[in-house]
Amino acid sequence: MISIIIPTLNEEKYLGKLLKSIKEQGRDDVEIIVADADSQDKTPEIAKKYGCKVVKGGLPAVGRNAGAKAAKGDILIFADADVVFPNDFFKKGLLEFEERKLEVASVMLNLEGRSFQLRMDIFYNIPILLLEKILPHGAMTIIVRKKIFNTVGGFDESVMFAEDLYFVREAAKKGKFGILRSIRILTTPRRYLKDGAFSTYVKFILVEFYMFFLGPVRSDIFKYRFDHYHKE
Repeated sequence: MISIIIPTLNEEKYLGKLLKSIKEQGRDDVEIIVADADSQDKTPEIAKKYGCKVVKGGLPAVGRNAGAKAAKGDILIFADADVVFPNDFFKKGLLEFEERKLEVASVMLNLEGRSFQLRMDIFYNIPILLLEKILPHGAMTIIVRKKIFNTVGGFDESVMFAEDLYFVREAAKKGKFGILRSIRILTTPRRYLKDGAFSTYVKFILVEFYMFFLGPVRSDIFKYRFDHYHKE
């Protein structure tokens, strides 16, 4: 079985699109777990409408761990609520995951909007491919075998920012890591529209340097708030 785990907080605008894209894959060996952090909108209702298991969440790391604890699958897929899976996500993506004998993987991203996509390719997709063997990256969607997840101990809940990136790097020490080539995940440009493209890129570059020289971000230096992007 495959378990898809989605941490949420007030994601009624986006969650339905992701869940619809998963259901349209036509797989009957998939469970969807929504780890909700007390949403005040219709997020829990949308999750239940699509037959998801809803568990108590919190910050993203807390929600992902809670979802994993409830998961029955041997393969865990952690997805952000504002992504959409391509219709060949399982057919191509998981096939590549198995054929390459990967134990943890992430994906390249497609962004809504042409100008955003060009910058995404330059500042994210191309670099993560070039650095695949020496500095693993992962965000938005992470695939990991449950045995590796358990060996790592899950997501470090003391990490305040980029906990997904830190998890991938720790997991890559325990099992074979790769960036999938056969699929890309569609995501929204809400981070860039809300905070500005330049400041967003600068923040993530600073995170890279911080993690490389100082380790995981355990302080609130980057002022991350889980509910930041839905306040439009």
